[in-house]
Amino acid sequence: MRASDLLHPRPEGLYCPPGDFFIDPVRPVSRALITHGHSDHARSGHRSVLATQQTLDIMGLRYGEGFAGTTQAAALGEAIALNGVTVTFHPAGHVLGSAQIEVVHQGSCIVASGDYKRQRDATCEPFEPVKCDVFITEATFGLPVFRHPPDTEEITRLLKSTAQFPERAHLVGAYALGKAQRVMRLLRDAGYDRPIYIHGALAKLSDYYQSQGIELGTLEPATVESSRKEDFTGAIVVGPPSAFADRWARRFPDPISCFASGWMRIRQRAKQGGVELPLIVSDHADWDELTATIRETGAGEIWVTHGREEALVRWCELEGIAARPLHLVGYEDEGD
Repeated sequence: MRASDLLHPRPEGLYCPPGDFFIDPVRPVSRALITHGHSDHARSGHRSVLATQQTLDIMGLRYGEGFAGTTQAAALGEAIALNGVTVTFHPAGHVLGSAQIEVVHQGSCIVASGDYKRQRDATCEPFEPVKCDVFITEATFGLPVFRHPPDTEEITRLLKSTAQFPERAHLVGAYALGKAQRVMRLLRDAGYDRPIYIHGALAKLSDYYQSQGIELGTLEPATVESSRKEDFTGAIVVGPPSAFADRWARRFPDPISCFASGWMRIRQRAKQGGVELPLIVSDHADWDELTATIRETGAGEIWVTHGREEALVRWCELEGIAARPLHLVGYEDEGD
């Protein structure tokens, strides 16, 4: 069987004709297999959804309990038969519940990575390389300029700034699912034991992380209306990036704007966003991790999805590995 007969792009997303299912479809479909809970991959309105239990829980929190007609939980490592096609979910290391999806049929094996990272992260299962014939990789940071430093070093920079400017609040922009909880846990692991103040948009997901045994310490609502401005002196406040563009952020005492993202490697992007303290903390693989992962899978063919497709395709070609871009649309960088 040709790989393209097992999986190929359609306007709705990656489609498997023998199994009659889509992976991370961007439009409502009859059967969707979802890699993780970020909104560009996990959308509501499908007739049936197969995903890890944590991803299903997260979709329920974000969209409401009726986000799909029916749902089925896939345990990591469990082989599930769909119309004669075997699918298995493996850890992706991206956010809580994230998974790669292995698709096997008639001796052909394709692994769709979804989004993934290779740095250690105490808030989710680590990435597990899976041997396959075809590896479908993301390429969000698929350029050699992107080499992420250790996240512990970036958190040390944040804590150093709080010590240098104890009279100012540090406002950390971090995506609501995954990044925010990872930043909080990194702060705790670095010994920060004061309350962390969070925007209301993070409350449900952070509570869910804690219910899954991921300790984030004492979290307090960053509600300026019911507190005095000086109550936040020296505080660390975490919220979604969009929150720091409105009046909410300006109510804190002389705030220092921080943003945790792989894009903070690009100084001009940080400057344009008014970020005083860029923190290079990414939930995606960097260039070295992308290329190392491709080698680890042993795949003879690489399909590159959303991101910097051309550079990674070129690298594969120079390494003697067949590769092509898929040009999938509808996927953004919510969890960067």
